[in-house]
Amino acid sequence: MNPTLLSIEGLRTVFSTDEGEFAAVDGVDLSVARGETLGIVGESGCGKSMLSLSVMGLVPRPGRIAAGRLMFDGQDLAAMPASRLRSIRGNRIAMVFQEPMTSLNPVYTVGFQIMEAMRAHERRASDAVLKQRAIAALERVRIAAPAQRFNDYPHQMSGGMRQRVMIAMALACEPDLLIADEPTT
Repeated sequence: MNPTLLSIEGLRTVFSTDEGEFAAVDGVDLSVARGETLGIVGESGCGKSMLSLSVMGLVPRPGRIAAGRLMFDGQDLAAMPASRLRSIRGNRIAMVFQEPMTSLNPVYTVGFQIMEAMRAHERRASDAVLKQRAIAALERVRIAAPAQRFNDYPHQMSGGMRQRVMIAMALACEPDLLIADEPTT
């Protein structure tokens, strides 16, 4: 039996409105063991994406986590200082967002963006090492001619290829937990 990697207890994520608080996530309990896959299904607007953003510490204002515990590898993400959470986000927990065109910066090549994701957590690695790892990440998600595609801009790729770039970026730091928002798209 693998140890629990993520345990969520009583999660409540709310948004303040003129009419009071609206709960986007209300009373979620779940656990994910190391090496386990968990799928969360539900209708559009039921809170799946907000649950993912809550785990990542990326709830947009005026939203906030109002209650619950988000235990990741023994540490409560909800109680963690922002600086510590930044060191975990992208490195130990990564997320593939729904829409790659809004997640990728159109003025930078996809290779540069993958390298920047790795550089945020591996400051001592050389550009040459990061470039080779970025090309390997593109190859891992089956991008044809990854060394050439490394220099492409997001608009030069199809939607499916951009989604694979986002997956490559998420996997580049070899996270312990990968969250895929709308993985079937």
